[in-house]
Amino acid sequence: MSLVRNNKEKANCTERILAFKDSIELLKGKWKLYILQMLSTSETMRFKDLQENVVGITPKVLSKELQELEQNLLITRTVNNTRPVTVSYALTKHAKETEPIINALIDFGVKHRMKIKEK
Repeated sequence: MSLVRNNKEKANCTERILAFKDSIELLKGKWKLYILQMLSTSETMRFKDLQENVVGITPKVLSKELQELEQNLLITRTVNNTRPVTVSYALTKHAKETEPIINALIDFGVKHRMKIKEK
């Protein structure tokens, strides 16, 4: 009986580790969380607005990051019927689940900065 329980616990642990690994893979990199955080501050943002607000990112890298976020169902890309044509991006409902994670990272970052300044 205890062997069965241990196997179930191992399976659950393995599943949780895989889910954690998937999450890290999905959000890894220098820019993805930054982009998601910027998009969470407004309903939609145009490419140009993102480029201006995500300080230090090149247009090529921003384009690549946005494509990956769209492929992973975290953002939507809308081609606007304007002249000239503009493209805007928004978080999906699925991506809004990352907001508590991002807020927790921000809170940790603030505390960490204060801790470092105390030294």
